[in-house]
Amino acid sequence: MPDGSIPLTWPKSSYDPKYDPILDAGPGHNRDFAPTYWIGTAGPAPDDDGPVTADIEADVVVIGSGYTGLSTAIHLAKDHGMKPVVLEANTVAWGCSTRNGGQAQISSGRLKRSQWIKRWGVDVARGMHREVSEAFELFEDLIADDDVQCDPQPGGHYYIAHRDKVMDGLKNECRVLNDTFGYGAKILSREELHENHVRDQEAAGALWEPDGTCVHAAKLAYGYLRMARRLGAKVHTASPVMGWQQRGEWHYLRTPGGIVKTRSVAIATAGYTPVGLHKRTKHRLMPILSNSMVTRPLTKAELDECGIQVKSPLTDTRTLRHYYRLLPDNRVQIGSRSAVTGRDAENDKHLQLLRKGLARKFPALDGISLDYSWWGWVDVSHDMMPRIFQPDPQSRIFYAMGYGGNGVMYSAQAGRRMAQLVAGQKTEAFDLPIFTSPLPGHGPLTPFRRMGQRIAYVWYHLKDEVI
Repeated sequence: MPDGSIPLTWPKSSYDPKYDPILDAGPGHNRDFAPTYWIGTAGPAPDDDGPVTADIEADVVVIGSGYTGLSTAIHLAKDHGMKPVVLEANTVAWGCSTRNGGQAQISSGRLKRSQWIKRWGVDVARGMHREVSEAFELFEDLIADDDVQCDPQPGGHYYIAHRDKVMDGLKNECRVLNDTFGYGAKILSREELHENHVRDQEAAGALWEPDGTCVHAAKLAYGYLRMARRLGAKVHTASPVMGWQQRGEWHYLRTPGGIVKTRSVAIATAGYTPVGLHKRTKHRLMPILSNSMVTRPLTKAELDECGIQVKSPLTDTRTLRHYYRLLPDNRVQIGSRSAVTGRDAENDKHLQLLRKGLARKFPALDGISLDYSWWGWVDVSHDMMPRIFQPDPQSRIFYAMGYGGNGVMYSAQAGRRMAQLVAGQKTEAFDLPIFTSPLPGHGPLTPFRRMGQRIAYVWYHLKDEVI
């Protein structure tokens, strides 16, 4: 401003389709949303508190206004009587929370129950199962609140075998779920799946889990925003953290409009974490791009041909899995892997791969016109599991991230757990591994991660489709 005053509003910046969290200095300043189906159909965003316009002091600062950050703010206010300040670089829930597939499953991270047992043993695995079961209950409670009108579609999760050879693995996973964890999973034959659930032409059968709900991703975020502000949290958009100093017990977070002073900082930036945000989060995640597209509404003939009788989550068994669903307005949404770098994200070949994936499953939809197409960064940790952690006991910095594409549901619990850490109120659940160690780094291999990713993608394709 010519007179040196701070504007009350900031000019909206355009969406950047090539944004890359590994290469770019930060996520930008007041950038517009990605052109997702969720943003296109959610209606106007609820009010927020606008940008920071003066130096302020806060009980606790939450960086990031996605599901995790807003859940953290909700629980800090509701359960611990604090007045959190949420700082968002762009618009509310600008990152993962408005670019995902809207699928809530009873999982956290990318490992299956059998892999939990192999890594940690049966007792710890049972503790993890209790944790995600409690998380799903919390998620259901939140989306039942009047503030959160997110079009929930329950019905369980269908984990669909994309080849005959993976059915034995699914059957074993079903036995583990039921015998070790007392869970009510079921194996569905190809015939039963086609007749009563979905006529996916690739399917050799499926594992059905009772807990699985689809939601409208942006309406979920907007509901969390309304709830957080009703409880007393402040949510400041267009307020990127551009500098961070710690002096004694105080943290000073510099935004374009003023410095925010606080003793506690909770980081909830997931796949959009800037490399330079803080040394405790630097290179602790591998951001992976996921493509998503939404068709035009299907005709009755197309719906009959595809035989999609459920609107709850569908995923397949590929390592680079497809996640898909029938939306309430009879469009089909499907997502899967995308480019390796942000600079290549607009390359049409990635969209064509997704189109081919849809056509393999539902031949009647080959060549169907699209109403929406977008991509977003997934926060994959190097050991495939999230962390909710205080990395330095001498500094009141906390983070919750690393869901690996399974954050729609578990982010609610992660926010509650991070709020408990901030408040110093640990329970026995905090003995679980996701609370007792930091996100692992990649050490000397860090500069070569994307080279490894390209090689891994070739191997995954061979494993999924050829071998």
